[in-house]
Amino acid sequence: MAEDLTIIQTTDKATQYQSLIPQIEALISGEEDLIANLANISAALKEQFNWFWVGFYMVKNDELVLGPFQGPVACTRIKKGKGVCGGGWEQASTLIVADVDEFPGHIACSSLSRSEIVVPLFHNGEVAGVLDVDSEHLAHFDETDKNFLEQLVTLVNLA
Repeated sequence: MAEDLTIIQTTDKATQYQSLIPQIEALISGEEDLIANLANISAALKEQFNWFWVGFYMVKNDELVLGPFQGPVACTRIKKGKGVCGGGWEQASTLIVADVDEFPGHIACSSLSRSEIVVPLFHNGEVAGVLDVDSEHLAHFDETDKNFLEQLVTLVNLA
């Protein structure tokens, strides 16, 4: 297990992800505890990208329940189909929202959040949770984020 990250200083997101993802893989390799791995993934993403909020919600008893995260306090429970996280869960697909104020039913855990990306985590073909990332900037996330974050969540062992 690697316990240090090499944070690279570049404005090229792809280069940042290409450096970070193998480090995250090494960080969680051999660790079976899901909470520990989600916590370290959240911390690594926050440290590299300095996003406003990054963390996980896990499906429990027909709700998304707050899991490990980095950032200000957050909504604890989200219903299926509600907000961006609940929408990503319901649609079982990544959602990129350029302006959360324009998203119908957006749940404003913080008024400082301006854009968001939600990436589902799958287990046995079902959504088991979501990775949620918020930015204080409009239109912060794009296909580069989508592709690399989808790749990243496949490293998480939900068994």
